[in-house]
This record gives sequence, C-alpha cells and structure tokens, in this order.
Amino acid sequence: MRKIVYLFLLFAFVLGGCSEYQKLLKSNDNPLKYKKAVEYYNAEEYVKAATLFEELLPIYRGTSKAETISYYISYCSYGSGDYISAGYFFRNFLKTFPDSPYSEESLYMSAYCYYLESPKPRLDQTSTKDAIDAFQLYINRYPNSTRIPKCNDYIDEMQDKLVLKSYLSARNYYDREHFPAAIVSLQNSIKDYPGSSYREDLMFMLLESRFELASKSVADKKRERYNLAKEEYFSFVDEFPESKYQKRAEKMIEGIEAYLSKFNTNI
Repeated sequence: MRKIVYLFLLFAFVLGGCSEYQKLLKSNDNPLKYKKAVEYYNAEEYVKAATLFEELLPIYRGTSKAETISYYISYCSYGSGDYISAGYFFRNFLKTFPDSPYSEESLYMSAYCYYLESPKPRLDQTSTKDAIDAFQLYINRYPNSTRIPKCNDYIDEMQDKLVLKSYLSARNYYDREHFPAAIVSLQNSIKDYPGSSYREDLMFMLLESRFELASKSVADKKRERYNLAKEEYFSFVDEFPESKYQKRAEKMIEGIEAYLSKFNTNI
C-alpha cells in the first residue's frame, strides 16, 4: 500500500513539474522565465534551461543580459553532451561578444569541444585538426593562462592521433599489397611527421613496397624500380643500421643486386 502511495505522489510531483514548465513556456513574465531557466541550469536540467534561454535571447538582444543568456546556452549544450552544438555556440559567442569577460573561457571551451568530438584514429580527423588549431589560437592569445599546460597536453595528444592515423592509412595500402598507393602514402607520412615513433616501420615498409613493386613489374620498368628500391635500402640502413628489420632488408638488397648485376657486365 505504501508503495502505491509513493508511486502516486511521485507521479503527481512529476506531473506538477511538467505543468509548471508548460506554464513557463506560455508565460510573458520574462524575469520569471530567466530565474527559472537559471534554476533548471543549476539543477542540470539542460534541455529545459536551454529552451527557456533560447526564448529569452531575442527578447533581451542588445542588452547586457543577452551576453549572459548566450553564455548559458553554450553550456546547456555542453552539459547535454552535444559538443558539436556547444562548440558552435561558444564560437558564436566569441564573434558576438569579443570583449566579454567570458571570451577567454569561450575560446578554450570551443577548442575543448573540438577535442571531445575527435574520433578514433581510423576515422576522419577534421575535428582533431580543428582542436589543434583552436588550442594553438588560445595559447597565442592568452600566453599567461593557467590552462596553457593543459592545452599543450591536448595538442600533443591530438598530434599523436594524427601520426597514428597517417601510419594506419599507409599501413592499410601496404597490408593489402597496393604497392603504388602504399609508396605514396608512406612517403607522405614520413614527410608530414618526420619525428614519428613509427618512422622505422614506415621506412622499412617503403623499402619493401618498392622492392615488391619492382619484382612484380613488367620487364621495361624493373631496372628503374629496382634502382629506386636500392636507394631506399641505403636510406633505411643509414638511419637504422641496427634495425629489427635488418635481416629482411639484407635479403632484399641481395635480390636487388642480383637483378641489377645483369646490367653491369662489360659488353
């Protein structure tokens, strides 16, 4: 019996709350709407708060309160986990209120929202690049901020993700034995990220891709491609003389030299 009474009271409470909110939406009492929107926000009822704030924004546009309302709207989206919208609102806030006391925080939050939207390395990394650019803009604009160490950490993390993305993309062509595409992708990865922790692996895959492409080429292209593979071998061993791939690299250069020796005999 007590359980039934409790459920009835709970239902009545929820229904009353909904009724109060519906009345607010229809009300013309804007100060009350604002007060309740802040209360909903503080109670983490972000959807209700955002709906009220969005109704109030055009009413208060051109007043000092519009700035605060826009700030709340940005954080309502953030609190709801809608980081794409939150980032948009924070950036829009910066454009609308560039001299606001909230502008520094809004710039940081716009960068952080990009960071939160950054996907797994195999997926498109537009948000990752946007996050790096936004954090760097924040660092340049507010060099004395206490958030700088955190921004640098996020940038390092995002750059590591781009390095991994580049490596995985190149490796994908290599693993599928699409050697012409692998060569281009591997070269780009090495060029774009010269300090990559995958550099040894990338350079070896480039060597092997050139070797395999040469060995599978038609006769009139073999010599040129084996010479390119030979150049790649010397670049690799110069940089990694004690590589974990040393034996495999030596086996390839033996095959390369064996083929090219046919053209070195005196006529």
